[in-house]
Amino acid sequence: MNRIIKEIFSRVTKFRKPLLIAADFGLFSLSYFTSWFILIRRIHLPDYFEQIFYGYLFFIVIFLVSYWIAGMYDSLWRYAEAYEYFKCMMAVVAATLVYIIVTVVLFRPPLVLARLPVTVYFVSVLLAGGSTLFIRTAYRAFRSNMATRRASMPRKKVLVVGAGQTGAAVIQGIDRYYGERYDVIIAVDDNPDFRGRRIGKVVVAGKVNDIPKLVEKHGIQMILIAVPHATGKEKRRISSVCAKTDCELKKIPDMFDFESENNLSDGTAMHIEDVSVEDLLGRDVIDIKSLKNKYLAGQTVLVTGAGGTIGSELCRQAAAHGAKVLVMVDIAECGLYQIEQELIFLFGKSITLFSEIANVQDEHRMDQLFTAHQPHLVYHAAAYKHVPLMEHAPFEAVKNNVFGTLNMANVASNHHVRRFVLISSDKAVNPTNVYGATKRVCEMIVQSVNAHSKTEFVAVRFGNVLGSNGSVIPLFKAQIAMGGPVRVTHKDIIRYYMTVSEAVNLVMTAGEMAKGGEIFVLDMGDPVKTLDLAEMLIRLSGYEPYTEIPIEFTGLRPGEKLYEELLMAEEGLGTTSNNKIFVGKPIDVQPEYLFESVKKLRDLLDQGNRADMISLLKEIVPGFVDAEAINV
Repeated sequence: MNRIIKEIFSRVTKFRKPLLIAADFGLFSLSYFTSWFILIRRIHLPDYFEQIFYGYLFFIVIFLVSYWIAGMYDSLWRYAEAYEYFKCMMAVVAATLVYIIVTVVLFRPPLVLARLPVTVYFVSVLLAGGSTLFIRTAYRAFRSNMATRRASMPRKKVLVVGAGQTGAAVIQGIDRYYGERYDVIIAVDDNPDFRGRRIGKVVVAGKVNDIPKLVEKHGIQMILIAVPHATGKEKRRISSVCAKTDCELKKIPDMFDFESENNLSDGTAMHIEDVSVEDLLGRDVIDIKSLKNKYLAGQTVLVTGAGGTIGSELCRQAAAHGAKVLVMVDIAECGLYQIEQELIFLFGKSITLFSEIANVQDEHRMDQLFTAHQPHLVYHAAAYKHVPLMEHAPFEAVKNNVFGTLNMANVASNHHVRRFVLISSDKAVNPTNVYGATKRVCEMIVQSVNAHSKTEFVAVRFGNVLGSNGSVIPLFKAQIAMGGPVRVTHKDIIRYYMTVSEAVNLVMTAGEMAKGGEIFVLDMGDPVKTLDLAEMLIRLSGYEPYTEIPIEFTGLRPGEKLYEELLMAEEGLGTTSNNKIFVGKPIDVQPEYLFESVKKLRDLLDQGNRADMISLLKEIVPGFVDAEAINV
């Protein structure tokens, strides 16, 4: 039966406009003659044949033309909302006024015997407007009901978080676009004014903290978070509460504004996507399309490590900010090729791209690149960063991180680059591993070079980037995909996390406000237990921690801290114009001593003596405690 009805509708919709006009013609005719039928006992109809005939012609023509002008025959009434019904009422009002004016002017002696009775005006207009609105409303309800009944599988029971304007629009949108798959049962909102109220058939049953018991009570299978304007802290709380249930978690993307009815005029705006770990941690994802920074506009920007996680995002945002020329430098050709192709697709000919395969350890090659491209700004992200691997290969860490940075700093200074931004790490603070010690030496190098250079050298220090190459999140996801166990080094280990887009956006901002010699520290938010992160990821994947996916504790790896620091005590901390960026007071670095020590480091590279290398790093970085000296 459903197939027959669907086939009938398919054929009928080909003649939608003529059929609508014909239907309105019949309703207008019925409304007009009904108004005269009501008067049949009060008047002698033969005396009014002339008024009935001409009045009918004017009535039909005026109402049909008014509806046509108002676009009543162009709207898709299966998706009609308040706007369409408002237009219909306005068309009725306009047609009524024109009809009254025309008939009052023309229907008077000697043109006709008498004017139209007031009852004809009142009843015919009321019936015409009411019947056409009713038939359209009934059609929309019927199509919506048919769409729901045609569902090929049982619909998932949905709880919507958020009952404001956005939440209400989302509930209506789900019914319209996803009615075959989802059935919104209840909503929750922390605003007490919404509690107990209804959005259509959906009742606002409680607040966010009530979600677990409401899920159990109503058999909810999916939770849809519809609070795109919530702060990061609020999103983290909501997502954490939702993650305690066994429900599938979905969200409305932040970039859509559902408070505007215009965004619900077609199905493209009603988009649902998975909740990510970024949502659980309350971190912001920056939309590069919204970026505007006059500081980079029209500049030639050089990025080292351009194929890596941080470097590639630096390239994206530099291009989005309006850089005229982007020079991308990396020793790894695969990552470099990928970001090159992505930027060509995103920005086309609006930016000139140069992909340069080169090693920052080769000072001569770097000098050639600077001579060829003459960059205004340099973002130095090239570095070895994997802590355990660098413990096993300290000489490579020193060669790439320390001498790569020294080469870049010297070349940038010699070519009078306007500004040089070093991407540093929280592991440079009181380091307990070779990687952290080398990054602290890098900071000291750029501060020292800044003291005698026209180039403004700064460093930006931040913690872990969510989902970066070699980070814990991709590793956890892979372990979950294999059925576990998920391996956590220590139950109490904590880390600061930030999305790559958020971190790089703040790096760009810090680079803009730099004067030279500063170490900028990014606000990483609240630290997160790695164990909590593992449990969140397991639940997001649809499993229960410990029972369905086991968690093992493997012990801290060489050079690994239980917690990370972002600032050394002696640096102090100052505020900036951006509440997410702080600046550390530069520590007094003696350039002569530093460069003499770095020269000794170069001599030790040839000798291959790890103990002497670590000993010298301890002299250069007083806070450095070698991993082998730490008793865990």
